[in-house]
Amino acid sequence: MSYRIEDYPALFQLQQEKALTLRQAPLRYRKKNLKRLLSWIYDHREDIAAAVRQDLGKPAVEADLSEVQPVTGEIKHTLANLHRWARPQKVAPTLLMVGTSARVYYEPKGVCLIIAPWNFPFNLTVAPLVSALAAGNTTILKPSERSPHTSALIEKMVGELFEPAEVAVVQGAVPETQALLDLPFDHIFFTGSPQVGKIVMAAAARHLSSVTLELGGKSPAIVDETAHIKDAAKKLTWGKFLNCGQTCIAPDYVLVHASKAQELQQALQQQVKEYYNTGEGIERSASYARIIDAKHLARLQEMLADALQGGAEVALGGQVIEDDKFLAPTVLTGVKPDAQVLEEEIFGPLLPIVPYTDLDEAIGIINSKPKPLALYIFTRSKQNTRQILRQTSSGSVAINDNVLQYSHLNLPFGGINNSGLGKAHGHHGFLAFTNEKAVLKQRIG
Repeated sequence: MSYRIEDYPALFQLQQEKALTLRQAPLRYRKKNLKRLLSWIYDHREDIAAAVRQDLGKPAVEADLSEVQPVTGEIKHTLANLHRWARPQKVAPTLLMVGTSARVYYEPKGVCLIIAPWNFPFNLTVAPLVSALAAGNTTILKPSERSPHTSALIEKMVGELFEPAEVAVVQGAVPETQALLDLPFDHIFFTGSPQVGKIVMAAAARHLSSVTLELGGKSPAIVDETAHIKDAAKKLTWGKFLNCGQTCIAPDYVLVHASKAQELQQALQQQVKEYYNTGEGIERSASYARIIDAKHLARLQEMLADALQGGAEVALGGQVIEDDKFLAPTVLTGVKPDAQVLEEEIFGPLLPIVPYTDLDEAIGIINSKPKPLALYIFTRSKQNTRQILRQTSSGSVAINDNVLQYSHLNLPFGGINNSGLGKAHGHHGFLAFTNEKAVLKQRIG
């Protein structure tokens, strides 16, 4: 079902009315919805892969790994734990409260809005929906207009599984999103850039709606003098060039100890060749995705040109095929600190390598930028690890790996300040869509 902007208030009111009845529904009703969603995804894995390939050129194996499995894993984890998460929790009395009893009740927030991005268009739309359903909310989904095939499939899925009063999909671009943000949602879950995140937060402030903002930024990787270079290169190649670099927690730039810089550069060249080179060029590889559209390809080409004009060198890659929206995995060296690739979030397959001579220098570079969504440390030194953890701030950290922390459903996922607000995944996602209501009972007399 398609909705015009003038339909939004009526749809919102419909969901408000449904939310009042949903809050009284037993937990088994939420579980039933989650099981139906899980079954639909399993039955349509090939359709999901096909839609994502049309939108992003994403290989089938990568689509299953990054779009389907995170969502099915989220659903199964939620089904296994929801009875415990939703149960009222008794809390011990403090000295002044002796004689009272107290519990925390977990109630749905009400009507929720999920605004999703294009880079993982199925995963990052449906995974937050899992948390919203688990918490007992009604939800309006706004998938990205930049990934139209996946957005259409999500609309089809929701239409087959839910009444509009419970879950609805609104398609469109900026005007439609702005019209949605005029409504007094009880919670807004947004995934996207910090710039748009500020707009969402300002709109939410008009109604004092709570928000979860999953944003981005420049997530650094540190490769110190003790690191296993081949292992680091293998993991960085996978983490950086997955989805053609269009991943919010991809390593944005690498700070490498000067004594290991040349070795890392050579190891990255070898790993890219092993991952993607068919012998006929990376553009023919069945394992490499594409840039989402011509606009973003042009932005990345401008970044690359800016770096080269400043004296940077291409150690690997650099090839562009505009008609195919292809940009090869690219490693840059000799990049000046004020180059665009070191000042702005890249969100593409450009990887600047920045040598450092002292760990304090590397930490200083990280702390000179807004707090990142993720930080990666490749090291065999416990002392270096402790120093970096103590002296930097980020949404998450992975040691001797990258991106993998996203898949740990018992860890909170989210940023800090410029890279995000609030947490998602598992129990943390359930809490994001839940009001923790304090209830105290006093004796009579």
